[in-house]
Amino acid sequence: MAKLGKLTVGIKDKPTIMGIINVSPESFYKNSIKTTKTKISQTVKQMEEEGAKIVDIGGMSTAPYLKTTISEKQESTRITKAIKIIQNSSNLPISVDTCRATVACNALENGVDVINDVSGLKYDKNMPKIIEKFQPSLILCAYSKKIVGTNHVTETKRLLQESVKIAKSVNIPKNRMIIDPAIGFFRSSGMGFPFTKIKSSWVDRDIAVLHNLRSIKSGFPLLVSVSNKSFIGELLHKEKPDDRLYGSLAAELISMANGADVVRTHNVGATKDILSVYKKLMKNNKKGL
Repeated sequence: MAKLGKLTVGIKDKPTIMGIINVSPESFYKNSIKTTKTKISQTVKQMEEEGAKIVDIGGMSTAPYLKTTISEKQESTRITKAIKIIQNSSNLPISVDTCRATVACNALENGVDVINDVSGLKYDKNMPKIIEKFQPSLILCAYSKKIVGTNHVTETKRLLQESVKIAKSVNIPKNRMIIDPAIGFFRSSGMGFPFTKIKSSWVDRDIAVLHNLRSIKSGFPLLVSVSNKSFIGELLHKEKPDDRLYGSLAAELISMANGADVVRTHNVGATKDILSVYKKLMKNNKKGL
């Protein structure tokens, strides 16, 4: 088990739902974009009612296939605005999705509980210093600045272990770390940042990882974020993210069955339904019914 702020995650067969709010107009899934005070407030209240236990704010899209880079100042301004709105609208813990130290610092100064770094503390050389100063909970994603090979599960475990080592070096205890295998962030090419270059099929990589989540966990709670992502579009031949709901739910259910402890999703209400069914089926399975 571990803590995301005050929230305990990693309880066996009790996955946690994390809702996604993007305040970045360039994000790949347009239905997730909320930029006004009213929309952000309404969305976080709805997510809380539907079953989210934590909310993740993105101020800049990190989709590898999109040209979405903005200045650190702009990213931080977007996130700070959203933090204040959410804090006035809900009691949910807040995670901030950023790999930039300045943005993380501003978020933590505004009372954020969790930093979700898609580079696993490897992109910005100043990030570990900020983490050491504030001692937040961390979501550490698999990431490499170098091209990786074709042993998908082994490579993912290695990269996550590197990030865990960095976090430990700045005195973050194990019970404040969550790992994320970074579905959608291993690509042969891209223009966003950060992503990991891969020699083989990125779709095959994501599928192999989802099949082997229990092996990848290595004693840490594990977060999976598959909601509306490209590999689902590839599998279903659906180009538009809006058409990937059912595929997303199927992938989320498989992820939970394979050991995911936190499901990061755009579709909180629908994910809550499959989570409820999952819990009841698992409970009855243990009873031998």
